[in-house]
Amino acid sequence: MTRPTPRIKRIAINTGGGDAPGLNAVIRAVTLAAINRGWEVIGIRDGYGSFLGGEPIVKLTRSMVHGISALGGTILGTTNKGNPFEIAIKLDGMKRARPGAELVVEGLRKAKVDGLIAVGGDGSLAIGYKLMNMGVPVIGVPKTIDNDLMHTNVTFGFDTAVQTATEAIDKLHSTADAHDRVMVVEVMGRYAGWIALHAGVSGSCHVVLIPEMPFDIAKVCGHLAARRARGRNYAIVCVAEGAYARASGPMFKTPTQKGRERRLGGIGEWVAHEIQKRIGWETRSIVLGHLQRGGSPSTSDRLLGLRYGAAAIRLAAAGLWGHMVTFNPPNMGHVPLEEIAQRTKRVSIEGDTVLTAREMGICFGD
Repeated sequence: MTRPTPRIKRIAINTGGGDAPGLNAVIRAVTLAAINRGWEVIGIRDGYGSFLGGEPIVKLTRSMVHGISALGGTILGTTNKGNPFEIAIKLDGMKRARPGAELVVEGLRKAKVDGLIAVGGDGSLAIGYKLMNMGVPVIGVPKTIDNDLMHTNVTFGFDTAVQTATEAIDKLHSTADAHDRVMVVEVMGRYAGWIALHAGVSGSCHVVLIPEMPFDIAKVCGHLAARRARGRNYAIVCVAEGAYARASGPMFKTPTQKGRERRLGGIGEWVAHEIQKRIGWETRSIVLGHLQRGGSPSTSDRLLGLRYGAAAIRLAAAGLWGHMVTFNPPNMGHVPLEEIAQRTKRVSIEGDTVLTAREMGICFGD
């Protein structure tokens, strides 16, 4: 929603959810672009932790953001726990616990914040939208290495994650060849297989398994057996953590808990076990996990993070609160936050990258 905005004096920024390469670039651009407009900037620690009993808010200055674009992680910290709409907190001096969301709104008001730049994935942006409905002016900046947020072409962190996964796959080719093995690489991608698809194709994998295409393990094994019959003595399989066999559904390693998303895990190991059992080809599995989130962002992600941050300040200056910054090359844009909630951008099974993979003989097990 667009609403009249009083003259801005101070804004806040926070980073929530999982970390992603490029977060510090966003913080730097937001800080410098705001200061250059004569605004003050405060950073909220660990999501909304500064208002929930955690580390205090911090004033962001030019010197604090000097040189941080090249750093992984986030100087403000982050969390994927402690949704203020799902917890109650009893701070010092309180007679009773109060809803976390009330404390956040009150904390922002006491800090004399005119607006909040909320940087995060679908969960963090949903929190931002709810805070907007409680009277907090919010602008969202999309953040996910999975690249699965709607209305934006690509999110910062995705390029670095794909690069990390591709480099790992490149290294596995030589060891798989040396030992005449199949190597199964499990990468991140809960509901969407963007990382597995891009890294799998770029890394010359022979099988790519993604959530958008439930697979038949018999077809996967048949494809690998045919490859072996042609005299190829090794193979590489790339599987997204959310991929699943048609007969069984997604695999989880944590039980269902109220208010918490179950943690996926185990599909790579299961695929490796089935390959070795069914066709007798020695198989090993590896889970890249949080390696994909870490390290210095690529040049592309640094620039993209800076562009997202600067665009967020332009939206604030224009009074476009309640919107999320988008990137649809060549320009930055924006979309109302309510259009993002509970929607996932998934890989198109008819898209050109999938078609390219099929033309090259890569198996999806479908």
